[in-house]
Formats: sequence, C-alpha cells, structure tokens
Amino acid sequence: MQPQDVAPSAHRRPSGPRPTDRAAHSATVDVEQAEAALVEHYPRLVRLAYLILPPSSGRGRRVLTAHALAQRALPRSRQVTAEGLLPGQRDARSGPGDSAGYAYVRLRVLRAALEANEPLSPRTRPRRAQFPAPLPRVWGLRLAPRAGGPDELALHEELSALSAAARAAFVLRGLDRLDESQTAELLASAGVSDPRAALTEAAGVRVPGGVHAAALLASPEFDPCSLQARPTDLLRRRQHVRAALLGAAALAVCGALLVSWTVGGSEAPAYSAAQRAALDPGRLTTAPVTAWRSSARQDFSVWPARGGLLGDRALLGRALATWAAPGGSVRVSATPGTQTGGPAGPPKLLFAGRTPRARVVLMYDGLRIARYAEPAGQNEGAAALDLVRVDGADAGTSAALVVERTDGNVRYLVAPWVRGVANRDLRVPGRAPRKLELAQDGTTGPFHAPASQGECASWNALETTDRDGTRRLYTDLGELTPAHLTAGVPAAPKEVASDSARAAWAPSACALGAARAQGVRSVNSWEYARQILPEAAGTARWTCTRLDTWRGPGSHSLAGFLAPGGASAAVVAQAEDAAACGTRAPEVLAGALWKSPAGSWFLLAAGSAGVESIATSGDLEGSSPTRLLALPAHQGDQARLTGELGGGGKISALG
Repeated sequence: MQPQDVAPSAHRRPSGPRPTDRAAHSATVDVEQAEAALVEHYPRLVRLAYLILPPSSGRGRRVLTAHALAQRALPRSRQVTAEGLLPGQRDARSGPGDSAGYAYVRLRVLRAALEANEPLSPRTRPRRAQFPAPLPRVWGLRLAPRAGGPDELALHEELSALSAAARAAFVLRGLDRLDESQTAELLASAGVSDPRAALTEAAGVRVPGGVHAAALLASPEFDPCSLQARPTDLLRRRQHVRAALLGAAALAVCGALLVSWTVGGSEAPAYSAAQRAALDPGRLTTAPVTAWRSSARQDFSVWPARGGLLGDRALLGRALATWAAPGGSVRVSATPGTQTGGPAGPPKLLFAGRTPRARVVLMYDGLRIARYAEPAGQNEGAAALDLVRVDGADAGTSAALVVERTDGNVRYLVAPWVRGVANRDLRVPGRAPRKLELAQDGTTGPFHAPASQGECASWNALETTDRDGTRRLYTDLGELTPAHLTAGVPAAPKEVASDSARAAWAPSACALGAARAQGVRSVNSWEYARQILPEAAGTARWTCTRLDTWRGPGSHSLAGFLAPGGASAAVVAQAEDAAACGTRAPEVLAGALWKSPAGSWFLLAAGSAGVESIATSGDLEGSSPTRLLALPAHQGDQARLTGELGGGGKISALG
C-alpha cells in the first residue's frame, strides 16, 4: 500500500529556482544583478541559511544569523566571475529562477552557513560566519518562527541529527529541487570535501507521514521571515537599568548605601511600608489543613502549607526578596500574560521543602503562583524564579504544581484533595497506568516528562484520583501548572477517565508539543466526524483540539485528520484566537487533500453536527448536501470551504 499523504487544502508545492541542463560557459555577475536576485529570492535564501545553521544555537539566534548571512551575500566588487556555479546557472540571459545572480548569492549563503557550523579552533584562521553577527540586532524581543505541527517537529529532529553538509544537501534538493549531480557540484563549490557522503547521509532522512519534503520545508516552522515576537526578561531588563541608575547615583554622591541580598545579587530598593510587609517571611499566610473540605471553592487558596522547610525564615526571606527584585544571576521565566512584579501584599505559602537537587518555595498571591528554587548541597547553578498566572482556577485546574523538573523528569506537588497519582501514556490508551509514589508532603515521585522534541512515540500524562473518586488527566507543557485534559463536545467536556475517552485522545496527543510555554490552562479534544473514504479505503476520523489559555487570548484550535490505520492525526487546519471548536462557537469545518492507496487525489471535508451542507470554490467547484464532502482533485489544488449551519448562518473552514 502506498503511503497516504494528507496536507492542508490551501497548501501548494513551493515554487522556486530550478537549475537547467544547458552547457557551461564563463559569465560574470555584477552587483546590480546579484542585488536584484537577492531581493527577489530573499525569503528563500534566508530559509536556506536557517535550515543549514547549527540547531544548537537556538531558534532566535538562527533567525538573526540567517538574515545576516543573506544580507552579506552581495559581492564587494562591481563584477565577479561566476565560478563554481551549475552550468545552467551561468547564463545571465536565462529566466529569473535560473539566473547567475541568484546562483551566485545562493552559493555565498551556502558557504557562509556551512562555515558557521565549524567550531572555532586555534589551529585555523577564524572566519566571519563563525562569530555572532553584529547586525541585524533586535533589542527587547525574542523572535522565532511560528511553531508547526508534529510532522515539522519530527523533520526538525531528523535534520538536527545530520551533519551540516547533509542538511545542506537535503535542503537544496527539497527547496531548489536539484538532482543529485547538481547538488554534489554545488556542495563541492561551497567547500564540502565529500559531497557524495553528504548526499548519502541526507537520503536517510525519514520524512514523516509520507508528506513531501518540499511541503514541510516550506512550512512556517522553517520560515525565518514570518516570525512571532515575545518580550525578553522584562523584569531583569528593568532591574539592570535600575541598577545602572543606582550605581551612577552612588558615584555622584560618593557613598550611597547599597544593601545586597545573599541570593541573586540584587540591590534592595526603597520599599514602602506595604511592600516591606509583603516581603516579611513572618507575615506569609497559610490556609488551615482542612480548609478545602468545607470551602465553597477548590483552588490554590485552600491549599495548606506543606514541606520540611516551612520554618526556614532565611529561605523564605530569600524567596520573597527574589520575587520582588531578582538579580542578574537569577533565571526568571513567566508564562505569556503573567505580570512579573513582586507581590502586592503578603502571599500565601504553599510549599517549602527539599528536592534531591534544590530547596524550593511555592507561593500564591491570589493571581499568580511563584516558584523559587536555589541549588542544594553540592549542586551548582543560579537561583530560579518561575511565575505563572492562575486567576480563575477551579478544582480541575488547581490539582498540581511542578516542584522540580530535571534530567527530563518532572515531580509535582498535588492538591490536598488528591489521594492517588499515576503515570499514563496518552499514545497507548489501553496500557495500565503506572502508580506513582505520593509522599506525606504531597509531592509525587518523578516520572519522565513528554519529550519536547522527537517522534512522539509516547506521551506521558499525570492521572490524579480525588478523594471522592474523580479521576483527571494532566500533561506537562513546560510550565508550573500542567494543562488539564478533557474530552467531548465543547458544550459539555468530560474528564478523560474512560477507555473510550483515552482512545479518542490518543491520535491528538502529539499535537500538544506545539503548545509549550504558551500559558495553556486546559485542552479539550473530540471527534467531530467520521467519513467513509473514496475507493473503499476505509473510514477516516476528524478531530478538533482546543487549547485555552489562562489569559483568554492566545487560544488555539487544531483540526486533525486520522486516516485508517494511522496512529497520529495529521493537523490539517489551525487557528489562533478563534472561537471555533470552543464553548462559544462549538461548530467546526475543515478540509484536506488526501491521496488514496491507489494514488488518486481527493479533496475531503467534514463539519461538526451543526453543519448541514458544504460548498467549495477556487480550483475545485462542488458541494455536498451533508456535512461530509469528497471531490476528485489534483495535488496542489486550492479550495475555499464554506458550510451552512442548521439554525441559519454560515461557517468558514478553520484556519
């Protein structure tokens, strides 16, 4: 059986420069010709550099370096000889995709990206590309491409394991559609000593899901020209500015007094009486041990204080002081939408205790959870402060907090109403859970957190059992609060506590990887349609996964398509800050191009129960009087889907 190929219906194979087979002859490239090619193909050249640069440098640094390498590709002299270019690309009279100008700047970008992968050595002369580019430079923002789906993540892992030359070979063949001989010639021109070995290594890359490599390489995951921006550490920047001003004032008055705290190295600002009260460890509040039993609400406000270091006033003082004014050596993190300032009044103490590697304090100020951790024993490292927004928490979203995350393992502090915890693999719903130890202080034994990268063979989740027997499921997305998982229609989501609910969740588990560090509060996944496929190819399942955040904005909706026999649903449509697939607008409509086992292409679409008919326009014209549609299509066709709702009105396809 041929692999099935599922892609969003609005996706085309990327077009771009392709070499030709004309005979080689000498040519020159002037700076105007190179500049025209650079401007015309700038996004492609930057993407090429981004994909070849070492993955270890981080997405933000790779983005800026890729732009720098592309912008430095112009020749310094007015004219240069087009040496080392492919034969068909030395002809300046060919089309724009085959121009010598494009080939020249591409070779310059390729050489620089390969040089950037080489480690500095005292035996060789350092090259410009091996050093961080001074320009472009962005202050106060972290820039990174938008996250893709599980297929893009899997391809990123495959490329990260390759050598730089093999990455270049794979990208050149995927983006510019070069054949083996052309790729080998271009790599040799760029200074690769063994192009054939690089091609052999690149040929071993497994493209996930049968999707064409060019389609994945052209996705937003690898587009350094379409970026999302996040602030850098605002509190630390503010502290640095304040420290500089205080230092200048101290020099001016010759002797202003500075009081240093023992952890973090931050100067103590001039606090008001209310602020000093908030930083007094003796005024930390605690809830009665049994408050949760009689309280009208179950959230972090009724958690009792637990841990073996509740009486360590020095530790509590350091935690409060660091929360108010972390120094430059403190590692600070905050989920999107979370204020980073100190507490307005004395916070509530939830935990103060030891873990194998650190002393940890957890506090709650009514809106946020703050986790302070400092190395213990012989462990080295800086203190850390993590903040997460938790306003509006309920029993389902206040069941656990991360106490420690180290060496790929995570350990939780659970709510007082939790009597048992276990580890479940979302990818294997029929497997029995593995019971976790629950200590007297409410902390769990460690278990392996879901991998942030990889092929998603498993996805560990935390299952809690309340004292009344209620079972709930949570997943770690790299934040202090795990995301609460539910299943069922958005109007009435249910706990993932039954075999059927876990089976419905399994195909969507890998899509959770794209939601890390986004402040996700809860995730609901449900199957909204089943569709009998053309050519008697079986029955497909359509799913919708809704990720809601603590802050409200930033919610994400993903439509998935699960072909017969598949293990993971392919994400075929997604939308950010959309009401679709949520409690306010539970209806959803999505479509995908699907390749049958016989090799035929079809446009498939499905709507949820409230959709009564579907129509399509664009490359394909057609309609269906039901909420399911299947039309013969060609690879790369684009279509716009609309649906009619039962109560009147229309719905557009997700995305």
